[in-house]
Amino acid sequence: MKQALALGARGRGTTSPNPMVGAVVVAGGNVVGSGYHAQAGGPHAEIVALQRARTRARRATLYITLEPCCHTEKRTPPCVPAIIDAGVQRVVVAMRDPNPLVSGRGIRQLRRAGIVVDVGCLKQDAAKLNEVYCHWVQTGRPFVILKAGMTLDGKIATAAGVSQWITGAVARAHVHQLRGRVDAIAVGVNTVLHDDPRLTVRIPGSKRRAYSARPPVRVVFDSRLRIPSTARVLRDAPHVPTVVATTKLALHRNIERLRTMGVDVLTLAQRGGRVSIHRCLRALGKRGVTSLLVEGGGELNASFLREGLVNQVYLYVAPILLGGHNATGLLGGLSPGSLADAVAVSDMRLRFLGEDVLVTGSLPARAVKRSRLSRVDTTACP
Repeated sequence: MKQALALGARGRGTTSPNPMVGAVVVAGGNVVGSGYHAQAGGPHAEIVALQRARTRARRATLYITLEPCCHTEKRTPPCVPAIIDAGVQRVVVAMRDPNPLVSGRGIRQLRRAGIVVDVGCLKQDAAKLNEVYCHWVQTGRPFVILKAGMTLDGKIATAAGVSQWITGAVARAHVHQLRGRVDAIAVGVNTVLHDDPRLTVRIPGSKRRAYSARPPVRVVFDSRLRIPSTARVLRDAPHVPTVVATTKLALHRNIERLRTMGVDVLTLAQRGGRVSIHRCLRALGKRGVTSLLVEGGGELNASFLREGLVNQVYLYVAPILLGGHNATGLLGGLSPGSLADAVAVSDMRLRFLGEDVLVTGSLPARAVKRSRLSRVDTTACP
């Protein structure tokens, strides 16, 4: 199963909105076939492994990191019939698929066919591998990573809004690798006005994106559509998916202006004059966006955190002190009145990137109701 999990991880950044899945066929104590899902719409991990095993799959054991699919509401055929036809004697599944179209049905079909099925081997490792997919399926929202480059004293920009560059070249290159693994990147309109970012993935020495089969969707939160037509994030909108989330406070002519540029404008409900983040994440989830990288600024960071919508943090900390009460901090808004209301970060890890330090951690999951997704390609074992 460890080998299957390692194989599945090779699909990171290329399988969305499908999960990462690996499969290994073992006969007589030897691996006779293995495979992983390489990209959405491509062959499923089980199919690749069984094709490589050929006739040696008969009476063999199949190790699979996620429950095999059994439904046809997707681009590829279901895997359960192929497993049965191959004559596999035993199937070891790391975890059940949370997708309501599967969720135990694949396992039941295999058992009805006389195949021995064991479930739960390295379940926690499998759940960690596909935490993004599981979160999306269960909530209908993308998994959110809050990312920021900051000083030792928590500043992300000077009082004049200058933030380029707080961190060094090694850290910035790592950010592009992180961007290449997510489905979408989000900023607030103030970040566009101050930094004019492209929000694209640029891997040094490579003309192609190294981590994703498709460019990440660029999302700008702009409640009144202050974004200028000259913004770099809009220039290639017809070629790189670009979403501007706004409210009814925006002028109709500005909405039409962006749409003629190829921008997907979402007019959503407002909360306190700002775009409802919950509504925006729901809309993105329905579009097949499973993961979202939030790159600030401070007010947008605070809004996501206040709503309990951040799952992980990636903080790139530079060895400099900026100071100043008027400099921009990592989190805007108002501070809670008590330390008891502070957000706890768990599973913290540190990594040196040149002179900078990357601090990562997880935030507590917010209680949500299970959500059935719209008809997108949520293959159970891609």
